Amino acid sequence: METVGVRELKARASEIVEAVQTEGKRYQVTKRGKPVALIIPAHADGLPDSEDIDHDERVWADIDELAKEISRRWPKGVSAVEALSADRR
Repeated sequence: METVGVRELKARASEIVEAVQTEGKRYQVTKRGKPVALIIPAHADGLPDSEDIDHDERVWADIDELAKEISRRWPKGVSAVEALSADRR
């Protein structure tokens, strides 16, 4: 996936949309170096491919499960900052 900044997107919008439409390219849009959006191909009905939606839902479900597992194992009364500070020592 190619990354473009907001300013570059503004300057190349037509070219980028054409590449998405004709080549199926995907772009990650950044603002001040941080990801803020994705530009992905859509079907004729304007919706993402159902496989993409299924994949995204599975990824988020996996992330939710990981968060639950971390929560179960996280020591009571210890903040993330404290844990990182202790790990760095």
